[in-house]
Amino acid sequence: MPTFELGPNQYGKAETRLVRVERGAGGDRITDLNVSVALRGDLAASHLTGDNAAVLPTDTQKNTVYAFAREFGIDDIETFAARLAEHFVSSQPSVHEARVAVEQYPWQDVDGRHTFRRDGGEVRTATVHHGHYGTRTVSGVTGLVLLKTTDSEFHGYVRDRYTTLPETRDRILATSVDATWRTAAGPADGAKARAALVEAFADTYSYALQQTLFAMGSRVLEACPDVLEVKLSLPNRHHFLVDLAPFGLDNPNEVYFAADRPYGLIEGVVRRPGVAIPEEVAWTF
Repeated sequence: MPTFELGPNQYGKAETRLVRVERGAGGDRITDLNVSVALRGDLAASHLTGDNAAVLPTDTQKNTVYAFAREFGIDDIETFAARLAEHFVSSQPSVHEARVAVEQYPWQDVDGRHTFRRDGGEVRTATVHHGHYGTRTVSGVTGLVLLKTTDSEFHGYVRDRYTTLPETRDRILATSVDATWRTAAGPADGAKARAALVEAFADTYSYALQQTLFAMGSRVLEACPDVLEVKLSLPNRHHFLVDLAPFGLDNPNEVYFAADRPYGLIEGVVRRPGVAIPEEVAWTF
């Protein structure tokens, strides 16, 4: 009978939904989070023999998230995630590494008291790894939708027998930015990094979304000296000019069809020279 071995493994509580309300005379403040925990360590016995002596139940992990929100509050998602990750490692001898990933959903105050409007905009993110290498934080943003109506071209690309796309010297450029940024220690200034992404998108005369990606990552590194690298995923939200000639109408770059799929997907990392890839980055699942 063949002998098999257990490879890398982890377990945890995914997507614990947490809403915390800070009540005050000057109006309430709401924090809306989605928290996912994953733990690694000496946990093979639960897989190989069903021995759960080293297993901290995922329900306990969920309860810890809620208890920490009450006991310590939530100043920012990076600090909250780090506090949880460090707790799971320090309190459980069988747990050697912890990853806590947090999404923060935006709410806007409506009346200065206790009424809020949920924005449909981007979501702030933070992922903290804690282990023998210390505490590492990756912050970011997802779903940051940007569009410019001009200052974008696309031409000079490879053409073969299957190419039908016409070249353009003036097009709409739109994307939904997923970005993360990594520092050597501690979180970066998320507001400054986000502003740098938006400013670079606006300022760059684009001949390709790839060029815009590099400009956006570079701008974050310029604005945030503590950031080592920026990872970007930019779907090209295509806007195609509609042919109105059959109706006897011209179309001077005014009427477009917004296609949701398929779409081009441009991804890349912009980093400072000599930056090493940390051990925890290999923890990919």
